[in-house]
Amino acid sequence: MEEFITINRTKEEVELMSPLTWAYIGDAVYELYIRNKLINETNLKPHKLHIEAIKYVKAKSQAEKLNEIYETLTDDEKDIVRRGRNTQNHHLPKNSNVQEYMYSTAFEALIGYLYLTKQNTRLEEIFDKI
Repeated sequence: MEEFITINRTKEEVELMSPLTWAYIGDAVYELYIRNKLINETNLKPHKLHIEAIKYVKAKSQAEKLNEIYETLTDDEKDIVRRGRNTQNHHLPKNSNVQEYMYSTAFEALIGYLYLTKQNTRLEEIFDKI
């Protein structure tokens, strides 16, 4: 059976993308991971699932998760994080400060990069740590 979602970019093409593009898809991948985890581990109703998911996907939580795993990242992954953190982004959400938002973008960029480059085993390892 063919994969439901396919990625049609080479690693070289992904590396040329903006870190904000990595963060864009990383945000979706991480939220889907959290939603699946909640559905598999709880019996909450949809509204409560949403409330619980927000606790994990908000900028402050993502920044904290990045801090927790940072020392376990490879040098290449730390470079992806640095690029994501330093990317110029003119959007700031209501409920976080600039530093939290920069680090949450870095976290999402890492998740997105690993996803787009099909490093699924590594992505699972990181999800297991958080």
